[in-house]
Amino acid sequence: DVLFQQRLFKTARLYPGALDGVWGPLTDRAAGAFAMAGEDLACRFGRFDARSERQIATLQIAAQRSARVFLARTRATGLDARVISATRSYGEQNHLFRRGRYGRPGPKVTNARGGQSNHNFAIAWDIGLFEGGAYLTGTAAYERAARAGLIDELEWGGTWRTFRDTPHYQLANGLSIPATRALFEAGEPYF
Repeated sequence: DVLFQQRLFKTARLYPGALDGVWGPLTDRAAGAFAMAGEDLACRFGRFDARSERQIATLQIAAQRSARVFLARTRATGLDARVISATRSYGEQNHLFRRGRYGRPGPKVTNARGGQSNHNFAIAWDIGLFEGGAYLTGTAAYERAARAGLIDELEWGGTWRTFRDTPHYQLANGLSIPATRALFEAGEPYF
């Protein structure tokens, strides 16, 4: 989605053009600058498994830095933590929202619809913890990961009261979701 990319680049102060949904030279330059900034962070803070790298690359630059610091600190304790989900479109978020609802199989995985999650604004990610290649589901390991990796600029979903989400981390931008969404959609910085 070109418009999404332009919003992402504009909020990162890399795209000076209009939010018109047309991929042109300005969008192309912003994409290059965004990729170079991400590469610089990977060199400075470490590289991880391929899936984590793909997911981290979708995040805002500030969130990429925080995710890398978090993963490095968590892995230093011996936990095999990986970023398994990061930026989502509104459509992807709505698909997840429908899981476990409206007669669809599976457990509910989110209470947020499209445009109601910081995943939609490239400042949130979910981790998976693995042991011997097997995905861990218990909360104790996720609490251990939070103790090891949590840094000042992050909020952890494990502290939420209404929908405790122990794999979830996001930049603490001090704004409500509606305020963040309005700034993102206008191409204005929100972190």
